[in-house]
Amino acid sequence: MSKLNVPYKIYLDEKDIPSSWYNVRADMKNKPAPLIHPATLKPLTFEEMRPIFCDELIKQELDDNTAYVPIPEEILNFYKMYRPSPLTHAVFLEEALGTPAHIFYKFEGNNTSGSHKLNSAIAQAYYAKKQGLKGVTTETGAGQWGTALAMACSFFRLECKVYMVKVSYEQKPFRREVMRTYGATVTPSPSMETKIGRAINEAHPNTTGSLGCAISEAVEVATSTEGYRYVLGSVLNQVLLHQSVIGLETKAACEKYNIKPDIIIGCAGGGSNLGGLISPFMGEKLRGEADYQIIAVEPASCPSFTRGKFAYDFCDTGKVCPMAKMYTLGHDFIPSANHAGGLRYHGMSSILSQLYHDGLMEARAVEQTSVFEAAEQFARVEGILPAPESSHAIRTAIDEALKCKETGEEKTIILGLTGTGYFDMTAYEKYNDGTMSDYIPTDEDLAKGFAGIPNINL
Repeated sequence: MSKLNVPYKIYLDEKDIPSSWYNVRADMKNKPAPLIHPATLKPLTFEEMRPIFCDELIKQELDDNTAYVPIPEEILNFYKMYRPSPLTHAVFLEEALGTPAHIFYKFEGNNTSGSHKLNSAIAQAYYAKKQGLKGVTTETGAGQWGTALAMACSFFRLECKVYMVKVSYEQKPFRREVMRTYGATVTPSPSMETKIGRAINEAHPNTTGSLGCAISEAVEVATSTEGYRYVLGSVLNQVLLHQSVIGLETKAACEKYNIKPDIIIGCAGGGSNLGGLISPFMGEKLRGEADYQIIAVEPASCPSFTRGKFAYDFCDTGKVCPMAKMYTLGHDFIPSANHAGGLRYHGMSSILSQLYHDGLMEARAVEQTSVFEAAEQFARVEGILPAPESSHAIRTAIDEALKCKETGEEKTIILGLTGTGYFDMTAYEKYNDGTMSDYIPTDEDLAKGFAGIPNINL
């Protein structure tokens, strides 16, 4: 058993919920490149973004300089229903591994949506309601974001239209039904309901879909429906801002018991949970106050960081969204139908992409069978069934702890446990039955996606 003198679970008080979000861009010397208009190739203005996004969210998206953004009282009151979330000392996992490392996980699954996504969903729904909108549209991969947004919209009495990646729609019917229970309409993407959906189905018959496809459909509907706007659960600067509550609480828990992390690990799809977890620690690193090894973990089947290109690309398959400079596999890349649906996005947050490009963090790609092996090992000793997405971080945390076992180093590791896997039992079933396989795209596979990346040098 670990000899570190801290409680098994570190609980914070209600007063420890952050009163402001932290904007890591304020401390970045090299700011993330701005979103650009695909026609003019110039940075998008506030007015150009208004048909797509809520006004207040656009202001947050464009603000590179304000370090702390006050959280409105209505959002704070909602946070109090499930925050602060605990930082747990994984003493049983440490014991099972026989490692001198100290492992902690920040658990974000203690709400009905089952994940960290509610942190941003409630903020975006609040600003939509405040603006007097009728409803919002969005995409969802594994379903955590769609579930969270459905809950948030129900709370503020907003209509909610969700386009769910087809493979996840079919694999996770219960997640779909939770969204419908909260009043959302859920459509498998690509669908035949939109021009873009029909075009994608024609170009890729029998496609299982992707987040890029679903984004295109959601944006088309939002921009063509009066009183609607589009909201996004990851990638955007505003989302990472809202998710900073994760890292701020984690840092407060560390300071409470003088825990000094050496390694901070998060799974990476679009970047919301990773960006939220690392933001205040990265701020210290950027200001020269401390140093940490920060690791982004992505699926080997969709390796945006580890094998992608740092370039301006469309954020969606239908090319109706603004263009972002990010690590990307190309907007035409359709990832394999792996079970980590929330990580099946062709690109990555511009903030995280810039930090990675500047060498301030590293990235690992892991295969899904090894991910589920780690998930089951964690579940059997720590008592939480983790989501497939979160289990990427668990895999790498275990790997780092085993390195410490070999070297005798007593490192402290913090990982983001972003949600629960109770709606992912089809995936666990395939792993337990031995029918799960690994898919790693070949260079030729990736070349097809890269071919569609616009040649823009800004």
